[in-house]
Amino acid sequence: MTGQPVTRPATMMQTAAAKWAEWKPIAIGVAIGLIAGPIVSGFSGFQIRTSTAEAASRAGIIEQQAIFCAERARGTMPAGAAVPEWNARNELARNWAIMPGAATADSEVIYACSGKLAG
Repeated sequence: MTGQPVTRPATMMQTAAAKWAEWKPIAIGVAIGLIAGPIVSGFSGFQIRTSTAEAASRAGIIEQQAIFCAERARGTMPAGAAVPEWNARNELARNWAIMPGAATADSEVIYACSGKLAG
């Protein structure tokens, strides 16, 4: 014995504690990120909610149907005819806003179609 301290092999518990001490800041950062990330991205507008996507889809469908309705309605008007007044435009749009395969016209399509006929 030469006076050197005897080193004992680390026990499993000591090894695990040392590894945990090394990985603890990373684990805490990941946990905070998993909780705060969706909250921050939701408030900043980076997430699209289902209702927002459905509203945008519906608006696109209404727009396309209104264009289709307006073109069909213009086809029935005599060439060079003046733009009809609001009531006549609304009635013309009501007649042509019924899409193929549908029984009734959507009120939003009628309104949009009438607006397209005006301008």
